[in-house]
Amino acid sequence: QLQFVESGGGLVQPGGSLRLSCAASGFTLDYYVIGWFRQAPGKEREGVSCISSSTGSTYYADSVKGRFTISRDNAKNTVYLQMNNLKPEDTAVYYCVAEALSITSVQAMCVDGPLYWSWGKGSLVTVSS
Repeated sequence: QLQFVESGGGLVQPGGSLRLSCAASGFTLDYYVIGWFRQAPGKEREGVSCISSSTGSTYYADSVKGRFTISRDNAKNTVYLQMNNLKPEDTAVYYCVAEALSITSVQAMCVDGPLYWSWGKGSLVTVSS
C-alpha cells in the first residue's frame, strides 16, 4: 500500500517555527512530485508547496513564499516542510500527497492537486498565542 506518514504538527505561537515530515511507505520517491496541502476550518484545501523528487524544482503558494521551505531526502524517502514565521492563518491540517512525474508537474500538482492519490489523515498545525 502506497502511503505517507506525516508528523511534526503541533501548537506554536505566532512567529514560531515547525518542521513537518512526510515519510513514504510502500514506494520510493523517485520520479514523483510530492506536495504539501492544507485545509483550514471552513475553507477549501489548497496547495502549499510541491517538489520534484528527481530535479528538486519547487513551487510555493504566494501565501507562504519566503516563510516555508520544502525539501526532500531521497535516501530517507522523506519530504520536509520547514515553516518559519508562522501566522494564525497558517492554522490547518497539513497533508502530504504524491503523483507520478509522468502525469503531472510541480506547478500543476500544487494548483490542481493529485489525480489519483488518496488523502491521509494529515497533521494538525495550530498557530495561536
